[in-house]
Amino acid sequence: MKRRQFLRVAVVGASAAAFGGASWREAFAAAAQPGPSPYGDLLAADGNNVMLPAGFTSRVVARTGIPVSGTSHLWHPAPDGGACFADGAGWIYVSNSEVPLVGGCSAIRFDAAGQITGAYRTLSNTNVNCAGGATPWNTWLSCEEVEWGRVYETDPFGVRGASSRSAMGRFKHEACAADPDHGFVYMTEDVGNGCFYRFRPTVWGDLSGGTLEVMVGANDATSGPVTWRRVPDPDGFPIVTRNQVSGAKRFDGGEGCYYAGGTCWFTTKGDNRVWAYDATASTIDLAYDDSLVVSGPPPLTGVDNVTGAASGDLFVAEDGGDMEICIITPDGVVAPFLRVLGHGGSEITGPAFSPDGSRLYFSSQRGTVNNVLGGITFEVRGPFR
Repeated sequence: MKRRQFLRVAVVGASAAAFGGASWREAFAAAAQPGPSPYGDLLAADGNNVMLPAGFTSRVVARTGIPVSGTSHLWHPAPDGGACFADGAGWIYVSNSEVPLVGGCSAIRFDAAGQITGAYRTLSNTNVNCAGGATPWNTWLSCEEVEWGRVYETDPFGVRGASSRSAMGRFKHEACAADPDHGFVYMTEDVGNGCFYRFRPTVWGDLSGGTLEVMVGANDATSGPVTWRRVPDPDGFPIVTRNQVSGAKRFDGGEGCYYAGGTCWFTTKGDNRVWAYDATASTIDLAYDDSLVVSGPPPLTGVDNVTGAASGDLFVAEDGGDMEICIITPDGVVAPFLRVLGHGGSEITGPAFSPDGSRLYFSSQRGTVNNVLGGITFEVRGPFR
């Protein structure tokens, strides 16, 4: 059966300023469909087997088990969620390692010209570190994707040691996104009957204490108002957090999470959806759902990590699918932005823009050999909007 996506809400970009401070409901309310990308069609694959639009180039910045260029640091296996942080005139890209027991995350430091100047570990000996999220106070939250998993707050600059943030709940964490406008950190849970959470720290900027809540709403509703209730026991033992609150809204495999301009966007892999939570109105809606059949094959399948650009474009990575990062534009176009060839059995992970928005980093988690030791981390440069 041929299918296409239907976008019932619009994409708000990486800053509220992109839309004059308006919420996504005020900015756009148009249905989207597969259409021409603002960047044009994908060209033939380059020397790194990456298909890109005209004007864009790729380079490999790290490979699992091989020293990062100019350093003695061996890049970790199974690179997953990532983020960029400003570092003077340069920047730092951090990346999780989604493997058992040794997990953790590493960082690559770049100078103003984009040359690699260092690489190092920022977290070690944790368990299946999948995604996470950056904080406004320049730390990286690395999340364990195991039952009773923890959130670890890490220092991208490699100066301070990592800290476990158990008050944020112990469950099968996937990703998180900080909302400085309302004072919450939102979190996804990667199980088939998982929940969507928010954590309010007692003091904004200090995640050592606070209140964990879970979204409450009808499970058959894909839009409308939702409420929140406190999780009585964030430790999740003996009753897991998702089963402690009556009426908790269930999501089929929570994945990526990204906040911008009053909206928290998050993905669910089990039903291939991108959700939009309006943090001011406390309403939820579908931004993308490939099961709404119209015509044509869906360009975006296997939704996973998600990030945004200052233009207002949302970039969604695929776990499997066509090994693409797809773009969803504010005017309702869903289209491939890049595709990696020859990586069957892998997934795209960790998309993140450099602070100036000129470079996009991402990984193929298992590379061309479909093995956690085959991970490859890329950089894409070009005329981003």
